[in-house]
Amino acid sequence: MNISKQTLSGEVAHKFLTIYRFLRRYSRRITDQGIRPRQFAVLRFLLERGSATVGEITDYLYTSAGAASTLISQLEEAGYVCRTRSAADSRVVNVELTAAGQSTAENVMPGGILLLRQRLGALSEDRLRLIDEALGEIMQLMEVVDEE
Repeated sequence: MNISKQTLSGEVAHKFLTIYRFLRRYSRRITDQGIRPRQFAVLRFLLERGSATVGEITDYLYTSAGAASTLISQLEEAGYVCRTRSAADSRVVNVELTAAGQSTAENVMPGGILLLRQRLGALSEDRLRLIDEALGEIMQLMEVVDEE
């Protein structure tokens, strides 16, 4: 079966829009649970890790230290996490789930980027390279600049 370039181009755009719409719906579902998607991502990250430093959370979110710190403060104010200074190095702040944070992380079904992160790890390195290159091309075509 020979698909025209125009038809294939339309299919690619359609798949991209389908993913975009799915992420928006998932984001609304998480928000309806009373938590923002990035906050939920941190809760799930901590659920899987047990605890993490502010720096590790910053890296996980691909964001600035200031943005991660603000998000962690919001989670702490809501009673989902607690912060403690490291006994070994007082400059290091560890973040852990509270009982409320653990309950929320366990009771909201992961999806969206969280699910993607989990499943990407199962792919071969060659497959990941192909996906990375394709996404890089899409970013260039859309003139997307990675600002975080």
